[in-house]
Amino acid sequence: MNTTGDAELKLEDCVNQVCPWSGKPVDAASLTTYRGKVVGFCNPGCRDKFVAATAMFDTALA
Repeated sequence: MNTTGDAELKLEDCVNQVCPWSGKPVDAASLTTYRGKVVGFCNPGCRDKFVAATAMFDTALA
């Protein structure tokens, strides 16, 4: 289960197989959505770092 407020996300819907931060395999407990797509990470820390970074850029671009 993810902790970013998204509905139940599924590993099979994930657009990536490895964490963009670490290069390790994604974990079903570390999923989020970005621009309507499921993105996976190796752990919640990497996921949360991504959420914070994209929120900052999305805000700056708005």
